[in-house]
Amino acid sequence: MHSSQHSDTAAQPAGPDAHAGKGGIVGLTVAAIGVVYGDIGTSPLYTLKEVFNGHHAVPVTPANVYGILSLVFWALVLVVSAKYVLFITRADNRGEGGIMALTSLALRVVEPGRKAWVLSALGVFGAALFYGDGMITPAISVLSAVEGLEVATPALKPFVIPIALVVLIGLFLMQRRGTASVGAIFGPVMLCWFGVLAALGIGGIVLHPEILRALNPAWAIDFLADQPLLGWLALGAVVLAITGGEALYADMGHFGRRPIKLGWFFLVFPALYLNYLGQGALILDHPENVSNPFYMLVPDPLLYPMVGMATLATIIASQAVISGAFSLTRQAMQLGYAPRMRTLHTSEKEIGQIYVPGINWMLLGAVIALVVGFQSSSALASAYGIAVTLTMMIDTLLAFVVVRGLWKWGAAKALLFLCVFLAVDLAFFSANLVKVLAGGWFPLLIGALIFTLLTTWKRGRAILNERIRSDTMPLDIFIQSMFHDPPPRVSGTAVFMTTWIDGVPRALLHNLLHNKVLHDRVLLVKVDTDDVPYVAEAERLQLTELDFGFYQLRIRYGFKDEPDIPAELARCAAFGFRSNLMETSFFLGRETLVSRVGSGMARWREKLFIVLFRNAGSAADYFKIPPNRVVELGTQVEL
Repeated sequence: MHSSQHSDTAAQPAGPDAHAGKGGIVGLTVAAIGVVYGDIGTSPLYTLKEVFNGHHAVPVTPANVYGILSLVFWALVLVVSAKYVLFITRADNRGEGGIMALTSLALRVVEPGRKAWVLSALGVFGAALFYGDGMITPAISVLSAVEGLEVATPALKPFVIPIALVVLIGLFLMQRRGTASVGAIFGPVMLCWFGVLAALGIGGIVLHPEILRALNPAWAIDFLADQPLLGWLALGAVVLAITGGEALYADMGHFGRRPIKLGWFFLVFPALYLNYLGQGALILDHPENVSNPFYMLVPDPLLYPMVGMATLATIIASQAVISGAFSLTRQAMQLGYAPRMRTLHTSEKEIGQIYVPGINWMLLGAVIALVVGFQSSSALASAYGIAVTLTMMIDTLLAFVVVRGLWKWGAAKALLFLCVFLAVDLAFFSANLVKVLAGGWFPLLIGALIFTLLTTWKRGRAILNERIRSDTMPLDIFIQSMFHDPPPRVSGTAVFMTTWIDGVPRALLHNLLHNKVLHDRVLLVKVDTDDVPYVAEAERLQLTELDFGFYQLRIRYGFKDEPDIPAELARCAAFGFRSNLMETSFFLGRETLVSRVGSGMARWREKLFIVLFRNAGSAADYFKIPPNRVVELGTQVEL
C-alpha cells in the first residue's frame, strides 16, 4: 500500500495585490463601485423621506433636521467606515469575505463543543437572514425609484406599482442569461449615479450652506438627549442609510480590500453624504418638500431622466443582492447545509456567473408579494432594517471572537471593540424591533424558515451518514476476504462516491451481489469541503493505492470551489492513475429514507428532511459526471 498526496496547505487566492495586478487598481475600484455599493448607494431615495414621513415621523424643525443629518453622518462613519471598511474587511478568509467566511475564521479559535455550536448557529442564522434582505432590497429600491413618476406627474400614481412589477419581473427573467452582457456597464452607471448624487447635494448646499454644521456630533447628541423616545424611534429610519454596508464585506473576494476602501472613502461616502446634506437644506428652505426630498431636489426638466437613472441604479443594486443569494446558496451546498440544487453557469468571467433557478423563482415570488402587499416604499421601509441590523450584530460578535482569538488582541482592546460596535448595533436593532408588527416580521420569518431548513439538512445528513457508516463493512476486511474468494473481474474502472472512505459503499456491494463481478480498478472517492474559499488544484488530491486494484481518492474543495469529479480523475494521471472516461463507470447510491422512532431528530424535522432529501438535485449533475457514465443503485436506509 502506498499513498500519493500533497501537503495540507491550500493556495492563497488572489488578495488585494493580486487583484490589482489583474485589472489595475482604478479599473477594480470602478468595478467594485458597480457591484458592492449599489444597495447603500440607492438609500438616499428613501431614507430621509422615511425619517420625516414614516410611522414615527420626526417633526420638521431646524434642530431636528440637523440632528437627523448628524446621526446619518456618524452612522456612516461608525458602522460602515470604521466597523466594516477599516476593521472587518481585514478578517478575510484567504481573500474572501462574508458571514460564512467570518464564521469559519471564528470556529478556528474555539474547541468543538457548545461554544462552536453557538458560533455556527449564529453564522447560519446570519446567512439565512440574507435571503429575507435579498427579497426586500429589490422591492423597496425599484419601487422608490419608480415613485419619482408621481412626483413628476401625480396622474401617473396608479401606474407606479405595475411599472415596478414589470421592471422586477424583467430583472429576474434576465438571470438565466447571466449578467455578463450587462455587467460591464455596472461600474460606469454607478459612477454616474454617485456623481449625480453629489451634484444634486451640492446644488442644495449652495442654497443653505449652514447645513454643513450637521457634521458636528453635538447635533446628534442633543437630538437624542432632548427627545430620547423620538430619537430612539428615529434610529429605525436612520438605519436605512447604512443598509447595504455589510455587502462590501461579502463582496470583498471579487475585488480585494483596497479597491473597496478607495471606492468608499474617495467617492461613495462623500457623494452619499453630500446628497443627504442637499436634501436637508431643501427641507429647511421648503418644509413642504419633505414628502419626497430626493426627487424634489431634482430640477423639473431632469425629473424623468432622473427616474430612469434611479431605476437603472436600483436594478444594479438588486442584481448584486440576487447574485449574492446564488453565491450563498452554492456555499451552503458545499458546506453541507443545503441539498444539491440545479446550478447553471452563465459566464466564465463575470461575478454573477452562476444561476440557481429554484432560488431565482423563490425570490421573484417573494418580491412580487412584497410589492403588491405593501404597495409603497414607505410601507416596505417598516420591513427593512431589522434583518440588516441583526446581521450586523452577528458580524460584530463573530469579529470579536476573531480579533480576540486569531489576531491575539488584548482583552481590553477586544472588549472596547465589542462594546463600541455592539452598542451601536443594539441601538439600531432595538429601534427596529418596534417595526416588527408593521412588516419587520417578514424578514425574521424568512430567516427563521431558512435557518430551520439549513440546520435540518445539516443534522439529517449527519444522522444519515452515521446510519450508513454503522451498517457498512470496513474496507480492509472486504479486501482481506478477496484473498480467499476473489470475484470475477471485468476491464475498466469503477468509481464509487462515498461519505466513508474506509468502508465498502453499498452501491459496490449491490453491484457485486447482482452482477457477480468487480471492475479491474475500483476507486473510492470522498469529497471534503474545507473552511477556506478555495483549495489550489496542486493541493487538492490525495490518492492511496490498496491491494487488488482498489484505490482511495480524497478530494478537498474550498466552499467556493466548483466540484468536478472527471477533471479530478484526469489530474490523477500525475500520480500514475490513468483512466479513460469512456471506460469508466460511476456508481451512485440512490437511498430511499424510511422514518423510524428515535432517529435523533424531532418527528416534524425528520419528515422535513425526508422531503428535502427526495427533492435534492442529482449527484451526477452536481459533480459534473456525464449522465451516460452513471449507474444508480437503490437502497433503503432507516433514519
